[in-house]
Amino acid sequence: MMKKNRWFLRALVLLTVTAALSMTVTLAADPGTDKDPLVTLSYLNETFMDSILQKVDQKITDRNSQLAQQLGGQTGGTSGTAASFTVVTLSKGQTLTGDIGCEVMLRVGTAACVSPSSPGLIDETSASTLNNGGALVQNHLYMMTIEGRGVKATAATTKLLVRGSYTVS
Repeated sequence: MMKKNRWFLRALVLLTVTAALSMTVTLAADPGTDKDPLVTLSYLNETFMDSILQKVDQKITDRNSQLAQQLGGQTGGTSGTAASFTVVTLSKGQTLTGDIGCEVMLRVGTAACVSPSSPGLIDETSASTLNNGGALVQNHLYMMTIEGRGVKATAATTKLLVRGSYTVS
């Protein structure tokens, strides 16, 4: 009979020691401390992403206002710079004046060269020049190689592809 009590006693002691060790390990492992934070997907989606998006929106707003201030000081109409071709629409009588190296292609309507002296525009398509008052040919690429050169819209609506710095007045 004594053997049965020892077995029971041994099992009880083993169970108590195991429970104590389990509790010690569980209490020692503290998830989510300041030094080792536990990050969940819901935290990333709900809190972290919102804060990042707000910071990005703020930087974009700041940059847009800075650009608006820089462009707001210029006079004489619309101006811009395009690294690739951009569509510019002119009404009859409006003039697009380009900086040196500005390229223009007439797509819709009619337009004429504006130049105080010869040569006015360089027609890159036909390898010729266009003087003051000369009509632009649709789908020909023109370059302004001297300051003060431009294109004047002679139709109600004229659409140009423009690459480079320009001013519309």
